[in-house]
Amino acid sequence: MATWAEFTAEQPDMAAFVQGRFAADRHALIATLRKDGSPRISGVEPDFARGELWAGMMPNSLKSKDLRRDPRFALHCTTTVASMTEAGDAKISGTAEFWTDKDAYLKDLFDRTEWQPKPEEIDLFRFDVTEVVQLTVEGDGMIVLSWHEGRGTRRVEKK
Repeated sequence: MATWAEFTAEQPDMAAFVQGRFAADRHALIATLRKDGSPRISGVEPDFARGELWAGMMPNSLKSKDLRRDPRFALHCTTTVASMTEAGDAKISGTAEFWTDKDAYLKDLFDRTEWQPKPEEIDLFRFDVTEVVQLTVEGDGMIVLSWHEGRGTRRVEKK
C-alpha cells in the first residue's frame, strides 16, 4: 500500500488534480463493505493533511464499523454534470487504518480550520492507496488516467 505522500511523489500532477477535485466540494462518497459483504455508500469529508489522506467519522458509525472489520474502501469526489465536463472526476481506492493516536492530527486540524473535536468524538482513519483514477472530458471524448500501485499509470481515451 502506498501512502498519499508516496503516491504524490510518484505522480505529482495527478495527485494535485485529484486533491483539487476533492477540495472543490469537501463532501465525498465512500464505499465500504457491510458484514455480509454487500456494499454501503456513505457521505464522508476526506482530508489531505500532513502527507496523508484522512477521514473522521462519528464514533461507531456504520461506515466506521465496516472499515474496522474490512479496511477496503473506494472514495469518489462529488460529481455533477457541470463538474464532470468542466473540472473532471476523481476516485481513490485502497485500505483504511483505524487511527487511535489522534492528538497530532487534531492539533493540525485545529491549526488549519479552528475546529477541534474531542478525541472521543471522532473515529479517525488514515487511508493508504492502491488505485487512483482521474477522468476528464476533452472534446467529445473522455480521458481516463489510472494509477495502480506497482504498475504505474495507464491512459485510455473513450469516445
